[in-house]
Amino acid sequence: MAQGQIKGLSKAKASGGRHAAKAAANPKKGKRYVAPKKAVAVKQAAMHQSLSAKISRSIEQQTAAAASSGKLTIMKNIGMEGAEKAASAKAKKA
Repeated sequence: MAQGQIKGLSKAKASGGRHAAKAAANPKKGKRYVAPKKAVAVKQAAMHQSLSAKISRSIEQQTAAAASSGKLTIMKNIGMEGAEKAASAKAKKA
């Protein structure tokens, strides 16, 4: 006859309350972001986001191009794609 509880059949512990209390005790540092509600602010936020994305993309392409000229060939494909897109964009403008 087994004298103890059988493994796996014990009740699951409810630790959700403890986790919530721990999270409330240590809030994350940093500024909180609240989405804009006014139409002008929404438009400005969208423009800021798109410009940030374009700047990041440009920096990544420049980094990839610089890396592809040397021994760092991991980013070579990304640099080539960026260069091809830039050349095709210039050709369309002309």
